[in-house]
Amino acid sequence: MDFTRFAEKLMAMDDDTWARHSNPWSVYTRFSILPLMSLAFWSREWIGSYSLIPILLSFIWIWLNPRMFGVPAKTDNWASMGTFGERIYLDRKINPIPDHHILPTIVLQIMSGIGLPIFIYGLYSLNLWALVLGNMWIIVFKAWFVDRMVWLFNDMKDTNPKYLIWLKS
Repeated sequence: MDFTRFAEKLMAMDDDTWARHSNPWSVYTRFSILPLMSLAFWSREWIGSYSLIPILLSFIWIWLNPRMFGVPAKTDNWASMGTFGERIYLDRKINPIPDHHILPTIVLQIMSGIGLPIFIYGLYSLNLWALVLGNMWIIVFKAWFVDRMVWLFNDMKDTNPKYLIWLKS
């Protein structure tokens, strides 16, 4: 099982949750997760064991974010189409995607993953530079991944009637 599929199952993403997550507010506020998590873990330095509260809240925010916003009236935007592309990518074993999307998507996921040890080291050692670098590294490659998912959606939207239904102007 790939990490993206595992994360989807862990998040319990159903059709309604995906529809809500296609709201641009959900997509853009999702980029706040790493900085908020960084702050929550760093708070152990200031508030000791009470830091478990902001840490727990940051994990709740990860789960709550795709459910918190309403289904958008318009989905003909970068954020929504990125979400649709991610859904298509996750279903690639059932509905194959063009080969020219597979390797770049895997590379982007690996590149994003390279930032994770830097991020974790920054959190563990309270090294601000490593933490900032890890945050930026992961966020840049995640944004690039979303952009690739927009491209995938645009390449696939005419291949399945379900995909066109997602797109609302």
